[in-house]
Amino acid sequence: MGFWGKLPTNEELSSLKQAEATQVLDTHGVLIGKYYIYDRQPILYEQLPQHLIDALIATEDIRFYEHDGVDNTSLLRVFFKTILLGDSSSGGGSTVTLQLVKNLFGRKDHGAFSIVINKLKESIVAKRIEKMYSKQEILTLYFNTVPFPDNTYGIESAALKFFNKPASALNLAESATLIGSLKANHSYNPRLFSERSQLRRDVVLQQMVKYEYLDATIAAQEMSKNIELDYQYFNHDTGVAPYFREAVKKEVQAILSGYTKEDGSTYDIYRDGLIVHTTLDSKMQLLAEESMKEHLRNLQKAYEKSYGDQAPWKINKKLIQHALQQSSKYKEYEKQGVSKAQITDSFSLKREVELFEWDGNTTKTVSVADSIQHYLKFLNAGMIAIDPSNGAVRAYLGGIDYRYFKYDHVSQSKRQVGSTFKPFVYTTAIENGMKPCTYFPIKEVTYTNLKNWTPKNATAQEDPYLNYTLETALSNSVNTIAVKVMNEVGVDKVLNQVQKMGINEPLPKEPSIALGTAGIKIKELAGAYASYVNQSKSVLPYYITKIEDKNGNLIASFEPSVSETPAYSEYTRQTMLEIMKSTVNHGTATSIRNIFGLTNEIAGKTGTTQNNRDGWFVAITPKLVAVTWVGNDMYQIGFKTTALGQGANSALPIFAKLYQKMNADTTFNTITKSSFEKPSAQVIRDLDCEPEKRDNLLKRIFSKKKKKKKFGVK
Repeated sequence: MGFWGKLPTNEELSSLKQAEATQVLDTHGVLIGKYYIYDRQPILYEQLPQHLIDALIATEDIRFYEHDGVDNTSLLRVFFKTILLGDSSSGGGSTVTLQLVKNLFGRKDHGAFSIVINKLKESIVAKRIEKMYSKQEILTLYFNTVPFPDNTYGIESAALKFFNKPASALNLAESATLIGSLKANHSYNPRLFSERSQLRRDVVLQQMVKYEYLDATIAAQEMSKNIELDYQYFNHDTGVAPYFREAVKKEVQAILSGYTKEDGSTYDIYRDGLIVHTTLDSKMQLLAEESMKEHLRNLQKAYEKSYGDQAPWKINKKLIQHALQQSSKYKEYEKQGVSKAQITDSFSLKREVELFEWDGNTTKTVSVADSIQHYLKFLNAGMIAIDPSNGAVRAYLGGIDYRYFKYDHVSQSKRQVGSTFKPFVYTTAIENGMKPCTYFPIKEVTYTNLKNWTPKNATAQEDPYLNYTLETALSNSVNTIAVKVMNEVGVDKVLNQVQKMGINEPLPKEPSIALGTAGIKIKELAGAYASYVNQSKSVLPYYITKIEDKNGNLIASFEPSVSETPAYSEYTRQTMLEIMKSTVNHGTATSIRNIFGLTNEIAGKTGTTQNNRDGWFVAITPKLVAVTWVGNDMYQIGFKTTALGQGANSALPIFAKLYQKMNADTTFNTITKSSFEKPSAQVIRDLDCEPEKRDNLLKRIFSKKKKKKKFGVK
C-alpha cells in the first residue's frame, strides 16, 4: 500500500531502464573510452560464459533455480541468527533476484527497522520480477547492473576494465576474481588488494567445487596462479587519446542536439548507452603518444638547461603576474568581486599538491601561485595525423598530459605557423606561371613602404651574392626569397590560393604572412597540406563516422568532406611535392634521413616562428599527413636558441619517432611502404637546373649596398 514508500509497478518492472555508458570506438571497433555517470555496458545472456554463471550461483545463490525470488530457508536463518542472536557471520540471506532489486532501486533509511522494511519491500518486488522474467533474463539483468570495484557497473564493463577483454572471453580464474569482488567492492578490488582478492577468488573456486560445478583438480590448478590484470582506465582524464575523446564528446553533444528519440525526448550522452564510431586508429595513437613523451622528456631538460638561472618563469615577475591573472581561478575570484589583495592572499596559502614532472610526478606543499609558476616552464605539443584522401583523423595529440594541461592545441590553439606557410606562397607562384627554376637572390632587401621592414634569414648567409631556385629556397626555408616570391605574385593571389586550399581562417593582408606570422589551427593546416597527395583537393579533418543507439540503430552518419574542385593544377601539385621531398632529402628536414634513418617516401616542411616561440613540422607521405607543433603555452616564452627551438629539432622528432615505430609494425605496411607517384616528364624537366648560382662580377659591384625597394611595386 506504499506505507513505507511506493513500490515499482508491474509496468515499470516490465521495462526496466538503467543509465548506460556511451562507448567510443576506434576505426577498428576497439573501445577507447566511455562517457558515463555509472560505467555500465549491457550484454546478452548468450555472451555470458557458463563458468561465470556457475561461479555466481555457487557463491551467491545456490538455490537460484529453485526459489521464486526469495529463499525462505536463508531468510529464516537471517531472522534468527542475524537479527535475534546478532550473529553477522550467518550471511544476508539475499538471493540473486533480491540483489538485483537492490541494485535497481536502492534502499532507504527507515531507522531501526530499516533491514526488516527493506527486505520486505525487496521480497515483494523480487517475487514480481520472478513472475515476469525467466531465470536467464534475471541473470542477464543482474550481470548488467551489479556493481564491481572502481565505480564499474555490469560484467562487460568490469571485464574490459580489469582484463581488457569482453565478458565472453573471460577465463575461469578471471570470472572467479570478479565474482569474488561482489562480496565487498573495495576490500576485494584486485587492482588495490591483489593478495586479498586472490584469496577471495580461491573461495569462489572452492564453492564451485563444493557444489559440483568444477573439478577439484582444475580448481587447484587455477588457485596456483596469480591474478594477472590488464587494467584499462576509462577515466575522462586518462587512458588513450583523452584530448581526442573530449573533442569527440563536444561534437557528439552538438550533433545530438538536432536529434530526438521516438518518444520525443533528447539523447543523453551519459545515460543512453550510445555507440560512437570514430576514425582514430588506437594503435597508431598509442605510438604517437609514446613518441611525443620520449621526445618531450628530453627536450624539456635541454630547454630548462639552456635558460639556467635566467629562466623567465623564475625571474620575470611581470610574466609570472600575468600568468596568475590569466588563470581560471583568478578570473573566477574576479567575477565574485574578490579584491586583488584577497586573491593574492588566497593564492599564497599552501597545501599538498601533486605536480606534473616528466621523470615522475612529485607531491609538494605549495601555493596556487607556486603551482602556476611551476607549470610555466613546460613545453607543450600538438599533433594531428590524417588520411589525406578523406580527412579521417588517425592520431590526435592535444597536449602532453590531459590531467594537468586541459587546453587542446589541436582543436583550440591558433599559433603562428612560421615557415609551414611558405609552400602556399610557392604554390601560388607556380600556379600563376612562375617556373620552378626561377632564381631569386638571397640578399636582404629593405622595403621602404613597409616602415623599412627588412626580412632576415634564420642563419647568416656566407655568400650574399647567391641566387637560389624555388626548390633550393623552399627546401632551405630562406625567408628573404619567400618574401620576394610573395612580392612577385601578390598578397591577394596568395590569400585567394590559401582559401582554395581549405583555410578559411581570416588572414591579415600583410607581406609578413609569407613568413607565417598568421595564426592557423593545426586541423586546417593538415587539411590544406593533404591536397598535395589528394589530387590537389583539400580535406576537412573529421573524427566521427556514425552514432548508434544502444541497440545498434543508426542515429547519424557522416561522410568525408573533400573539396569538390582542385585548388591548383596537377602540374603545380607534382612540382610542389618534388620541392618538399627535397626539404627532407637535402634541406631543413634532413635529420629524418641522417639521424632517424627513415628511408620511407616522405616530403615535408619545417617551421620556426619569431623569437623561437613555435616549432613546426608537416610530414607528407602518400597515405598519411601529420602536422606537429611544439612550444610553450605562455606565448611570451620562446626557446632560448634557434638551434633548440627550430622545427627540425623541436617538432620533427615526434613524427620521426612515430614513423620508426610504425615501420617496426607490419600493421602499418599499407602506410609506411606506400610510394609517391612519379612526376610527369615536364615537371622533371622544369626542375632540372642548377640549385644555385652566383651573381657575376659586374652585378656584385653594383649591389654592394643593402638593396631597398617597395613591396608590391615592380
